[in-house]
Order: sequence, then C-alpha cells, then structure tokens
Amino acid sequence: MPLLSSWKVLVLPPGSRRDRAAVAPRGRRAGRVRRLLAVAALVLGVALSGPVPAAHAATPLTRVGDFGSNPGALNMYVYRPASLPAHPPVVVALHGCTQSAQVYADNSGLPELADRDGFLLVLAETTTSNNPAQCFNWFLPTDNQRDQGEALSIRQMAGHAVSAYRADPRRVYVTGLSAGGAMTAVMLAAYPDVFSAGAVVAGLPYNCTKDNSPYTCMNPGVDLTPGQWAERVRAAYPSWTGPWPRAAIWYGDQDTTVTPRNAAELRDQWTALHGLSQTPTRTRSIGPDATRHDEYLTADGTVAVEVDRVPGIGHGTPVDPGTGTEQCGSTGAPYFLGSICSSHWIARFFGLGGTGTDPGPLPAPTGLAVTGATDTTIGLSWHAVDGATDYAVYRDGNRVATASGTSYTDTGLRAGTSYAYAVAARDANGTTGARSGTVTAGTTGGAAACWTASNYDHVRAGRATTSGGYTYAKGSHQDMGLYNTFVTHTLKESPTGYYRVADGGCP
Repeated sequence: MPLLSSWKVLVLPPGSRRDRAAVAPRGRRAGRVRRLLAVAALVLGVALSGPVPAAHAATPLTRVGDFGSNPGALNMYVYRPASLPAHPPVVVALHGCTQSAQVYADNSGLPELADRDGFLLVLAETTTSNNPAQCFNWFLPTDNQRDQGEALSIRQMAGHAVSAYRADPRRVYVTGLSAGGAMTAVMLAAYPDVFSAGAVVAGLPYNCTKDNSPYTCMNPGVDLTPGQWAERVRAAYPSWTGPWPRAAIWYGDQDTTVTPRNAAELRDQWTALHGLSQTPTRTRSIGPDATRHDEYLTADGTVAVEVDRVPGIGHGTPVDPGTGTEQCGSTGAPYFLGSICSSHWIARFFGLGGTGTDPGPLPAPTGLAVTGATDTTIGLSWHAVDGATDYAVYRDGNRVATASGTSYTDTGLRAGTSYAYAVAARDANGTTGARSGTVTAGTTGGAAACWTASNYDHVRAGRATTSGGYTYAKGSHQDMGLYNTFVTHTLKESPTGYYRVADGGCP
C-alpha cells in the first residue's frame, strides 16, 4: 500500500534538529516522538502528496538569516512591496505539508494583496530535518507551546519584522494552510500578546493532540464542549488577561483530510474565548462560488470570529486567479484550489487596505463603534481627536466620505452584506492622520442560504441531526429520511440556524 511504503522515509537524519537531545530524547520516549512524527507525516504529508512543483520564483523573496535564537530551526523569508507605508502591518504566512515558502508565495495570492494593501509579508518555512513531510510540528509539545521550538521561532520572526522594518506591533497577523493552519491556531493561543488576529485554513483546534493522536484530530475529529476547547487556549498562556485574537476559519466542505467538523470545533474554541454564542450573528454568501460566510459579533459590532465554508472543494487554499478586485492566487501548484480568493477575504478580516501613503501627525481616533444598521445603511460613531477639522471614513480600505463631526451614516449599501470600516482625523491643511482600528458591520436583510447535499453531509455540516438512523433538519425538525450518503436533499436556511427542506426550489 502507498501509505505503508512511505513509512520507511520517516527516519530522522542524524545531525538534524530532532536528533538533538533537548528535543529528541533517546530510548522509549524518542521512539514515541518519532512514531508521532510518522503519523503526522503520513496523514498530512500523504494528504498533500505528489511531487512538489519546481518553484518558478515569480515572487521575489528575501531570506533573513539572523532573526533570533531560532530554536525551531525554521527559515524566514520576507516579501516587501515596492511601496510600503510607514509602520506597516505584518502578515506571517505558514505553508502546508510538502510545500515551501516560495510555493506558498507564488500561489496563495498574498504578495498581490501585500502590494495592494501595503503590508509586510513574512513567510516561515520548515524543512525535512524538522519533519519528513515538511509539516510544521503543530502536534508536538516541544513546538506548540509558548517560548518553545517552532512556535518561538515564528514569534521571533514577527518580532524581527516589527523592529527591522519599523512595522506596527498592534497590527501583526498570522495565517496558514493545513499543518500551517494548525500552527496558526498555536500562534494565536500561545502569543495573544503578539498576534491580534489569525486565519486558519483547513486547520485544527489548538492542542487537540493533548490527549488524541494527530490522525484522530484530523479525521473524524474530536468533539469537546466550547468551554473545554477554550480552556486549552487559556492554558497556553495562563497569565494573559488581555483581549483574545480574532479568528477566521476557512475550509472546503468536501475536505476528507481535515474533516469539516474541525471548523465547528475551532469556532467553538474561539467563540467561547470571546464569550460569544456558537450561533452566528449573521450569515451571507460571498465570492463567485457562494461561500457561506458566518460572523460572530461582539457587543461593539466587531467580528471576533468568522467561519467560511467553501462549497465543492477539498483540502487546500481557495484561490481565484484573475485581476478583479476580489481575485488572487494561482492554481499552478497542488492544493491551491480554484474557487474564491481566500487571501482577499482574510486581508479584509484583518482590516488591511489603504492608500499606502504616510499618515500625518494626528493620532488615530478611538472608540469607533457601529450605532445602527438597516438593509441599506450603517451608522458609525467615534471619539473626537484634538486638532481635527474633519474625519476621513474608509469602507473596505477605500475612502468613501469626509465627516465634519464624530458620526457618519453610510448609505446605498447592499442588503445582507458586511463591510469593514475605519476612520482617520484630518487637520486644517487636509492632511490625514493615522487610521483607527477596524470594525466590521453588516446590513440587515439578504437572501436565504441554500445547501444541497447528502443527509450524511448535512449532519456533518451542522444543518441536520440524526436519531435512530434517520435525519432531521435543524430548527424545523423535518424528517429527511435515512442517515446515509445516498439520500440527498436541499435545505433552505432562514433565519440563521433554522433549516427547511426545499427540494422543490431554493430560495
């Protein structure tokens, strides 16, 4: 069998980082560590198997050799846009198994977004000396805890980017695919003081492997209560009392490598940390493939957690090649899947975007909040800035208005749509100061969401329940027939969380 034939390549080479006594002790424990590495290499590495395409080096990357003690023995690369504003944001990107920093840069679309939105892109890279399948070791205690191994190396990369490029330490973000997605969850949990937000693509909840194998965590997944998942994150940095990072969760609804169940468990973990319900505040469809976009809002209108279910794709990074404003990426390498430009929406979730020009001397306004919304309008307010003549208002990174006071109502919007807002003060000369933090707000209304799938997949996606071998739509409790992969129904969701059988047509 192919799986078994690959087992023999999983012996770690002498002299590698894992050969050092500090992280690869001899004897029985060493055997257990190597077996764990083998399992992860098989389930993640084989999932991303096949020859890695030769990097075409379309994206110029700069190797950084001295960014810290680097206990995880990782490589650091930087993509610096030609035009970068003063004190730019930083996005740290973590590739998937069998991939490299170059492959991830060339296909993910992140460099295009860095050019457009003015942020510094840092790409961490692991090697076969760390893991035979070039996976980040998200499952090893020596690498997935604060101030240890690979986690500390990635944190040092972020710190180096802030100091060496004079980046904004308040706007440091992290994202990654698969093992890189699982490692993204590690970074959010272990370093909430460093990363203000992250996007997990086809990843897993933090510290699932505390009492489970990597294989079990990936598929069929592990079911814990939201409180239990949240406690695992709190244990990563017990003395932390500040705000928790915001989290975006992306996955393909046909993923059999990291089952979609993990998206629900990740949602449970991060909504619980933010003290939010596991029922989305609002839901809509985005992108050319009608990706389902669920948002979980705090009391001030901030999207603390979002979940994006991409229909019809398996395990990989969703991309949408092209030159449109919502397009990016390439399908030129395995596991970059043509569907929706996830990097665009992730950058939007991070609150990135702007003109790329240096801000003036006025400080950023504080207290930006959503005051109301209708089907076509969103109201905003913020605190006054001394010396301000008026205020620039930005929607989705683009300036849309100038407000004479500390409030503004945006009009002419689409129903059932979310928008990211920021404001900046202007002085008497019209010079614009630093931008505020971003809040996301949504208009009311919008079309109902519809889903066509087997009863088995409806249950796995949380749209239905099963009892006594039969399937029932959540909310309406309509009988959908036997719980198997052969019976297919269309479900209409309206309102959020309430499903009805709509085989005759939807919406």
